[in-house]
Amino acid sequence: MATQPALTHFPISLFATPSSLDQELFYTVPRAGHMVGGPDHHIRRDHFPGHELILCVRGRGFVRVQGHSHPVAAGQLVWVDCHQPHEHGAQAEDPWEVYWVRAEGLVLPRMAQVLKVGVSPVFAGFDDAAAAPIFREVFTLMKDDGARTAPLIHAAIARLVALAFVCRQAQAAPAPSTPAVLDRAVRKMKLFYFEQHRVAGLAALCGVSPSHFNRLFRGTFGTSPIDWLRRERINQAKRCLATTNDSVKRIAGQVGYRDRFYFSKDFKRTTGLTPRQFRQRESAAT
Repeated sequence: MATQPALTHFPISLFATPSSLDQELFYTVPRAGHMVGGPDHHIRRDHFPGHELILCVRGRGFVRVQGHSHPVAAGQLVWVDCHQPHEHGAQAEDPWEVYWVRAEGLVLPRMAQVLKVGVSPVFAGFDDAAAAPIFREVFTLMKDDGARTAPLIHAAIARLVALAFVCRQAQAAPAPSTPAVLDRAVRKMKLFYFEQHRVAGLAALCGVSPSHFNRLFRGTFGTSPIDWLRRERINQAKRCLATTNDSVKRIAGQVGYRDRFYFSKDFKRTTGLTPRQFRQRESAAT
């Protein structure tokens, strides 16, 4: 008699109902578990709360988002933004076994966006040896449900998110810190941060159009050339405030600000402190 394939079962299946305060302050986990998939395992949803972090510990599966299907192998992490249509399940010939948590948190949508999980939900090269004990820790905490559970679960999910970031950074193709085409503009802004610079002039220095220069710069530094220059000026101002007794007005002029009051406003917007508050804090720390 032929052996029937084993159906999906859950050695661990956990539920929790985080308080409104916990949801405001922490990453929370309303659902988690350990699943041994069978050929029948298949989930399809149009919309669901939270983000699912799925660690494939054995076998193979798949995830489908934005109309594209991605294979999943043992040792890989899957991040599913459940607010979007999604589908995942086991490969019938070698069904996966997974640890999984459904996490919620105010910053998780932004995390998912930065990690591009909508187009790349599978983390190849993920540190599963470090992650598996974290999943098991979450399971234990959810079973315990003590008074200190919420911050400990938050810390565990934060570690999983950090491992996802490390993995994605390792996947990125290595690149020079500054592409050669931008080198002349960046060196000029670093050396002459106190001068007035315009994108058109910087682009001309590099021999490209202003629009192309902007795209290259944003792709490299994640910000606009003018914002990069502003932050360089603030960094130089910090150095002057911490190491000299020059007046705020004098420092403003030294780093390229024509208006002392605009400098103070820009400094506070960037650092959260006025120039005088920053100087007092640095003086107290030395």
